Amino acid sequence: FLLFFLYVSIFSDATFYFQIVNNTQVNTSDCPITYYGQEYTTVYTNFTGEDLFVCFNGYYNPEGNGDCIRVPNTDNRTYVDLNNDNDPSSWTGLTDLVHSSVSTVTNNVTCYLIFSFKSVSVLVQSSSFFIQTKQLSDQTLFCILRSILHDICSTFTEHGFGVKPGDTRQIPNTCTFLTCSRTSITSMKTCGPPGQCDGYRACSVKGLCTVTGPTVIDFSEQINSVSDRCEYSLLHDQSTGFSLKANFLDRRRRDVSFVDSLTLDFSDSGDIQLLQGHRVKVTGSPVTLTSSVQTFSGVDLSKDQTGVTASFSVNGSSVSVFFDGTTAQIYLNKSNSLTYEGLCVDSSSSSSSRLPSNSSCQDQYEDPADDTIDCAAVTQQCSILKSAPFSSCNLYVDPEPYIIACRSTLCKYPSVDNLRCQFLKAYAKACEKKQVDLQNWWTTAQYHPEPICEDKCSDHEFCGDIHGNTDCRCRAIFASKFTEQNRLGGPTVCQDNTASLSLVGCLLKEKSIDYTHLHLNDQTCTGVMDPDSHMLKFTFQSDSCGTEVTTNNSQVTFTNAVMTRNSSSDVITRHDKVFIEFSCSHPKPQLQNVAFKIIDNSVEVFLQSGEWKYTLTMKAYSDAAHTQLLDPKSDVRLNQKIWIDLETNGLNKDVVSVVTDSCWATSENSPNSVPRYDLIRDGCPNADDGTVNVMGNGEGTSNSFSFNMFEFSGKETSEVYLHCQLQLCVKKNNNCVPGCSFAGRRRRSLRYRRGAPALISMVWTH
Repeated sequence: FLLFFLYVSIFSDATFYFQIVNNTQVNTSDCPITYYGQEYTTVYTNFTGEDLFVCFNGYYNPEGNGDCIRVPNTDNRTYVDLNNDNDPSSWTGLTDLVHSSVSTVTNNVTCYLIFSFKSVSVLVQSSSFFIQTKQLSDQTLFCILRSILHDICSTFTEHGFGVKPGDTRQIPNTCTFLTCSRTSITSMKTCGPPGQCDGYRACSVKGLCTVTGPTVIDFSEQINSVSDRCEYSLLHDQSTGFSLKANFLDRRRRDVSFVDSLTLDFSDSGDIQLLQGHRVKVTGSPVTLTSSVQTFSGVDLSKDQTGVTASFSVNGSSVSVFFDGTTAQIYLNKSNSLTYEGLCVDSSSSSSSRLPSNSSCQDQYEDPADDTIDCAAVTQQCSILKSAPFSSCNLYVDPEPYIIACRSTLCKYPSVDNLRCQFLKAYAKACEKKQVDLQNWWTTAQYHPEPICEDKCSDHEFCGDIHGNTDCRCRAIFASKFTEQNRLGGPTVCQDNTASLSLVGCLLKEKSIDYTHLHLNDQTCTGVMDPDSHMLKFTFQSDSCGTEVTTNNSQVTFTNAVMTRNSSSDVITRHDKVFIEFSCSHPKPQLQNVAFKIIDNSVEVFLQSGEWKYTLTMKAYSDAAHTQLLDPKSDVRLNQKIWIDLETNGLNKDVVSVVTDSCWATSENSPNSVPRYDLIRDGCPNADDGTVNVMGNGEGTSNSFSFNMFEFSGKETSEVYLHCQLQLCVKKNNNCVPGCSFAGRRRRSLRYRRGAPALISMVWTH
């Protein structure tokens, strides 16, 4: 431009030439200025600090909309030079220069107006023909020239063509259009981020989206972070319905989320999931991958020691997805019209990209700050991406978004599980896509691969470091339900006479507790580890595993404990001792709440024993005097005392006596069924049941007994069957009365009548 100014200055003498030292009005009627379709005959110059403003409709007003040109001001040393030579031959050289520079200008130059300051100049001529150039100071200067015909808008040195007022033209080999009007020149880009103009006026997306930890670096290298634990759409093609989804979950802290899995959702075929541990599921079924490409529903899948890669095509787009369990990187090359949306297109679109799920995923947590983190040291560690060997890639992949992702995460989350390395690896992977060899960067960065758990971790676990070993750790939100109460599991689950307690396997690991060393009071009763949930379950009943049963006036309590196995052979131990007592309490049964009805009020059987033939009758009464005979309409409550009368007819009471040898109850019709509950054994009341009383047994041909009504526990059937077995005893030289005492049962020598014993049964139901 300096050459241009010097060239202009060789023409005939200017109409005037002088230095401007104050705000000045310059009469330009000899060379009127047409600026965006408006003609001006006065030019105003004023100085505002570091700038000089050349205006056409009044002095510069910061709040106004004046038509002005702003140029740098150097020591208020500005000169104006106006030339209006009427000799056309004087303008030939300048006209040729303009024509050679801007092919669309065909008019001849007839005058010029120059504002110059120090080493640069502003040339103004009275048509709104623009020249845009860059000087040594990199300031953009605007020059306005005049032609004798029509107004023309153009950017001169950058694009080299003009646009007539009222027309729109596309800048060659770009996706930008210029429109010239009488009042302004405007530009419109038809290819915005993440699109890139391909040099042939077509817009395409050729970019990388990186999701590492909670951070999303979109195709435009804009950065944002996910603050909750929801599923998001990274990439959604509106025309085909394809979606690439990312699920974010917590790890050691509740307030920092990490990308945990990816789902490739194809509307016309099954989903493909990329999971932790380099695992892949196709339509819900696990598949085994190797470094050789395998194709499932049009998706090429492969796996190496660094992670899993899925490559496919969607609506003319070539897509490649890489996932290693900590970082997802999506490479996209799309040459047709843009129909994509999602976090990879606009990382700030978290609200619209969040997918419907359990609303609790949006709950926010605020854990205490980790005072062991030195953020200054973290910043230095993350900035290694600007040092060799990473610096060799800085011109191709901007390291700043990756440094921000690293710093913002590690200033809040501890640098464990080789977390720092994942950000370096993500940058190295992006450089690899740009064909940049970082030359053994892992050695310089002291990189160690992130932990990978060969076995599947459960939903409430993630793969991390536990005391120097790689294993499944508890996620913070899940673990807090137990750790905040200083528990390892629970609560106790009680059902009938059974109790169970589940302990959290990952918490046991973090406490250095070997679950195989745990047992109940009875050492043979150990826990069962669920292979999927990794929950250790202990179960006991009221009469097993060393359970202690205690009662009070209203409660029955079953108590047991989980404890560490003690062995006298162990000289040392490296495991914490465990003693977790748990119990179940149940109210004592309110026996009077259940009413039974006798089915038959009297049962009679005909029997023969040797030479005797007789009948045996069983009757039930609600009173000791045997006056209130129970019938099917009578209610008998639990724990209500009833009397059973056993009478015979057809026996000589002077010769034989009837002995009730045993009476018992069952829940089914057969007297041999189980469970069985004894009321009378060996002619004596069951000493364990204080409600049984036997009267007149062996004294004559009839006897009776009483007991309190009961039902069988845990049985769906409501019947109680009462069975009694009787024998005939010859009185001659024999005492037929059974001998019973409280200290213990003893049986006198009785002589039963040969023959089948008499069996009689009666049933109640409720």
